[in-house]
Amino acid sequence: MASAGLLLVVLSAASCKRDGAKAIVENPAAVAEAKAQLDILRDSVDVKWRSMTESDDQKIAITRLLIRELAQTPGQNPAQLQALAQANARLKARRYTQQSMAESASIDRYDTAQDSLLHVLLPVAAPNGGAPTENARNFVEGIQQLDAGVVTYRVQYDRAAKNYNNYLRLHGPALQTLGGKYADLSLFPLFTIELK
Repeated sequence: MASAGLLLVVLSAASCKRDGAKAIVENPAAVAEAKAQLDILRDSVDVKWRSMTESDDQKIAITRLLIRELAQTPGQNPAQLQALAQANARLKARRYTQQSMAESASIDRYDTAQDSLLHVLLPVAAPNGGAPTENARNFVEGIQQLDAGVVTYRVQYDRAAKNYNNYLRLHGPALQTLGGKYADLSLFPLFTIELK
């Protein structure tokens, strides 16, 4: 008897969920509200992405300045510095996008390219922790600080993207009725791997 009552509750809840989704689709005000909320969540994702890429752009720019600074100091290897400058100049073009990061290998390739560059450059710039000039020391410290912030930026981005994705899963069918850019909405890939 108890199991029959439980079954009735479960079926009723499932029916309410379907009816709730149908009610949203049939209610223009509810659809407009869902659209406004999704736009806010999308803006949040875009802001986090922009902050993360701007930080990375800054790291690339400071790396370029550090290499130039080292090129003007005696005792450096010009060929090595030129190779490092070329590797640094290629980074932006190699960086993953919000779409390409769905393939986690694209993130790994970028991280490996940047890490390899810094692994060679930083010991050259500050052997045994001592940089040849004050500018070089400041550049090294700046790069290290920005590098240490990468994980934080990625966590913040994932949090915003998860909020967007969850909302889209819940209200996607209603939003598709709006047509235009809402007709073909897709989930954002994340840095963390989601368990299915």
